[in-house]
Amino acid sequence: MKTFFTLLSLLVIAGNNLAQTPRENAIKAINAAEKAFNDMAATKGIKEAFVYFAADSAIIKRDNDSLIYGRTGISNFYSGDFFKQASVSWAPDFTDASLSGDMGYTIGKYEWIVKDENGTIKNKLTGIFHTVWKKQADGSWKYVWD
Repeated sequence: MKTFFTLLSLLVIAGNNLAQTPRENAIKAINAAEKAFNDMAATKGIKEAFVYFAADSAIIKRDNDSLIYGRTGISNFYSGDFFKQASVSWAPDFTDASLSGDMGYTIGKYEWIVKDENGTIKNKLTGIFHTVWKKQADGSWKYVWD
């Protein structure tokens, strides 16, 4: 009898996971993409992470309302010396997705830290980010707006 209830419990748990909507699945996937994006920026560098997670047609908005278009533009932007001496971390406070599960967005807080050659913090910038994500043909999630 105990085996029957254990099996029944496993079936209910599996059924609940399968019953998730495309929107719910997308929210989980977007949160996982955000974490992987943040982790890559910390381990492999800011430029590599921002280029890797960018969709081909991605646009980023930066200082003075400047817009940077596409992966090549993003790569060029993040090649600057500032980004070689900086680190960034962030996490979404809110994530949502379309009912169809093919687009979504995150909102949260970020922190940039710039250190000098001795490792002393020269500058610390904090703020709010808003990223729009789009599911790609291969099932991966890439940002289209940041």
